[in-house]
Amino acid sequence: MRTLHTIALAWCLAALPLSAAPAAEPATSAKVLTLDECIRGAIATAPELGESQADIELALSRLEEAKGYRFPQIEMQGLFGPVPEARGDQVYSPDEVNDTDSLTWFARADATLVQPLYTFGKISESMKAATHGIEVDRAKKDQRRNEVALQTKEYYYGVLLAREMREVVLEVRENLDKARKKAQELLEKSSPNVEELDIYKLDAFNGEVGKYLAEADKGETLALSALRTRVGLPPEAPVDVATERLVPDEETVADLAVYMDEARAKRPEFKQLKEGLKAREALVEAAKAAYYPDIFLAGLLSGAYSPERSRIDNPFITDEFNHFWSGIALGVKWKLDFGITGSKVAGERAQYNRLLSTRVYAENNIPLQVKKAWLELKESEKSIDATRDAYSNAKKWIVSAMANFDFGVGPAKELFDGLQNYARMRAGYFQSIYNQKMSRANLDYAVGAMPLEK
Repeated sequence: MRTLHTIALAWCLAALPLSAAPAAEPATSAKVLTLDECIRGAIATAPELGESQADIELALSRLEEAKGYRFPQIEMQGLFGPVPEARGDQVYSPDEVNDTDSLTWFARADATLVQPLYTFGKISESMKAATHGIEVDRAKKDQRRNEVALQTKEYYYGVLLAREMREVVLEVRENLDKARKKAQELLEKSSPNVEELDIYKLDAFNGEVGKYLAEADKGETLALSALRTRVGLPPEAPVDVATERLVPDEETVADLAVYMDEARAKRPEFKQLKEGLKAREALVEAAKAAYYPDIFLAGLLSGAYSPERSRIDNPFITDEFNHFWSGIALGVKWKLDFGITGSKVAGERAQYNRLLSTRVYAENNIPLQVKKAWLELKESEKSIDATRDAYSNAKKWIVSAMANFDFGVGPAKELFDGLQNYARMRAGYFQSIYNQKMSRANLDYAVGAMPLEK
């Protein structure tokens, strides 16, 4: 029974931070969900996936911004204010430049158009980096989606495990009640195989079983609460799982090499690294492009009007407050600095090298994660067979001990030992099935399998 207590308590502690105080689960009108429905609901409502989608949209906006630099940029400026009068011509005027006694007004508008022609990679490399950045964020969303599916499976199978543990406890309690009733009868008949001390032991054992039953009920309540929250249902909504019993999977486990190849092809982290390295490489090139000038085509349009200023048509003389002119030119813009650009290039290259180290780490540890899940799955399958045989023999032990006890020829200690070992083996059997389910779920996550793809 110590093993049963440990298992039930461990599950309760694992589920406790994920839900509020336990409440009784409604027995009627509950929404019954299959595992696939739970996963589908969890993926549809997971807030972390909403965050990932926002990151993708942000990356898309960066790409649109990078594309926008290919097109003309127009800068416009308008002015309106007072200005001294200027009448006459370019040779003589009765007005003075700073005469504030004879003011008039003016309005002016200037527009400058710049069309980039060649930037030595500043625009194209930024677009390339943004494109790969989108794929990085999409792979991150896939990773989070797989995490949500794995967590949902943990809660779903946790409900089943708690219920199976509860059934084990109830079965032990039933056998204890039968044993106590028979012990009382034998004691009244002054049987030499039963003492008053045996009654006390049975009562103490039954009290401990009641404690385990309460823990199993709490574990089931907490697991259902966590599952309800994960699938996006309101706290008061009754929910139940469609699966009735925790039974072993019959699916054959493939060779480890198959899962290793699948992980290299599907694991979102590998895609993140692949696309991230391409993005970082493009950012390095974009930073290096700052060493070179920008070649562009420029257009200028300027117009100003003032009613009390005479228009001058001399091309050598311009009036900033009363004119109209336009022009087009080929331009070069070159910004030279001392160390700033080099520092930016070094910084981007450092980020690229950092990602190279991350790739090495992933290439070493992801296969290790796959192997660990695969070995745990194989171990759980062997454990299922072993514990099945163990609890079957323990059941025979109980039947035989109970029969001997009923006939008054068997000691109560033999019955105690049989019940304890049966409970431990039966609980270990269901724990092994749970381990098999979660090992397979961990293996699916380790290889990057899409939820519901099966």
